[in-house]
Amino acid sequence: MAYQVLARKWRPQNFSTIVGQEHVSKSLINALQHQRLHHAYLFTGTRGVGKTTIARILAKAINCENLQDFNPCGQCAVCRDFDSGRFMDLIEVDAASRTKVEDTRDLLDNAQYAPNQGKYKVYLIDEVHMLSNSSFNALLKTLEEPPEHVKFLLATTDPHKIPATVLSRCLQFNLKRLLPEQISKQMTFILQQEQIEFDPEALILLSRAADGSMRDGLSLLDQAIAFGQGRVNKVDVSAMLGTVAQQPVDDLLRRLAAHDGKAILATIAEIAELTPDFNDVLQQMLRVLHRVALLQVLPDYKDQEFDAALLAEFAAQIPPEDVQLYYQIGLIGQKDFDLAPDPRTGFEMLMLRMLTFRPVNAENQNSAISKSNTTRIPQTVASGPVIAQTVAAPAVNIAPPQQVTSPADPVYQQPVTASATGSQWEQIIAAMNLAGTTKQLANNCVLEQIDNAQCTLLLDPAYPLIGSKAKENLQTALQNYTGKPDLKLTLKSQKSSHVTPAMQQQQQRDDRQQAAVDAINADPNVIALKENFNARVVPGTIEPL
Repeated sequence: MAYQVLARKWRPQNFSTIVGQEHVSKSLINALQHQRLHHAYLFTGTRGVGKTTIARILAKAINCENLQDFNPCGQCAVCRDFDSGRFMDLIEVDAASRTKVEDTRDLLDNAQYAPNQGKYKVYLIDEVHMLSNSSFNALLKTLEEPPEHVKFLLATTDPHKIPATVLSRCLQFNLKRLLPEQISKQMTFILQQEQIEFDPEALILLSRAADGSMRDGLSLLDQAIAFGQGRVNKVDVSAMLGTVAQQPVDDLLRRLAAHDGKAILATIAEIAELTPDFNDVLQQMLRVLHRVALLQVLPDYKDQEFDAALLAEFAAQIPPEDVQLYYQIGLIGQKDFDLAPDPRTGFEMLMLRMLTFRPVNAENQNSAISKSNTTRIPQTVASGPVIAQTVAAPAVNIAPPQQVTSPADPVYQQPVTASATGSQWEQIIAAMNLAGTTKQLANNCVLEQIDNAQCTLLLDPAYPLIGSKAKENLQTALQNYTGKPDLKLTLKSQKSSHVTPAMQQQQQRDDRQQAAVDAINADPNVIALKENFNARVVPGTIEPL
């Protein structure tokens, strides 16, 4: 017996076996249950999501002699003829090959006659948007006043090309793209039934490559079985799809977190030796960044696809604002692969862009000011030539860090309040060497009281909802810092008359920015450009160094 491909062999035969389109199945089952069948249905959606399959199941169900839970029984004469392709009252047409009005008229001439075998004569027109305007006009008359024994089932990937007069006479169901998890689960079931060995990681790769189409996924699965000589394993599937393992992607993100451009380029060179699809490498990076962003907002988030320890490592190493920026640059940069001289060049420039435009934190800004007391000339728009040079900026005084109180100091021998300690909380934060969401939480608090048994912090009410993990990490850090393992941390969400470290850092950034703007506006060269060439300083182009 000739081999039958998986997409045909495992094509659903009733509503219960349809994957991912429960909203459509439920509506059709309810219509059958309450005998409220419409005379025309339109199924829309991308390729391979089940439009024609659902239409055939509906055609079988409305003619089945013995419905089982409003599903075709598969045993009666009608179901058997349907499955073998001998049911005379199903007229299935591919509109892409029969677009002329004469074809449509010939097709509908027999609509007035009663069905031969079943209860209804069913017209299933696939890719109906390919019909000509004249064909639609010929079809419209029958759609307006159809005989009681006729049902129209239309399927299309492009409903926008169907005239509104036709759309208004159909019940429209939009079939969704399938999720990779749904495709992977169906592949697992099929391989188990076929008794074929497989790696779950290989099915994840195949389900992603299917791009929302079950038919494409099963076709790739057929190819993977042949490629792996009867077995589906991750190495063979990666080679077949041109994908790389997760490890290089993890290495790239580590280098990115360390801001090591040289190491990033070296890693890309190693990946290039595997002749990968760089667009797929970018997709993997975006998936990881998405999970990291979720973990930073929801500390209790659990992911079944990626290693939890790895995600936690990235969530601690990469600040949330960097994660958002990297994701946005990667998302927008996908188009560069078509415009770049080659995919590797496009990917390298994308990674360098992530390095170049990453946010500068307060520590880097302080360091930059202490090293150089200059301000960059902004972009200037003028009718004549534009002159760019570096001018001296007014000094911005950055107070040197005060000596951090050690756990052995007398401050812990008696209760201490915020009014008495001044900037002590900022010093404690620096000494604890916090990172990620824990550091953000600490920076948005004010120290109310600390002693040997308890530390009370006032949390800025404007700070977003915090997770229990960040609070636990901060309490542990305070216990290690003070040497008091029983010290308890209490957070109160309320306003304080004292400024939080986060507010102080923002004020310092604003002061430096304003000092740079004032320096540019007072510079004689800039004033001369404005007066002689009608120039103007473009807002947002001034930045302190």
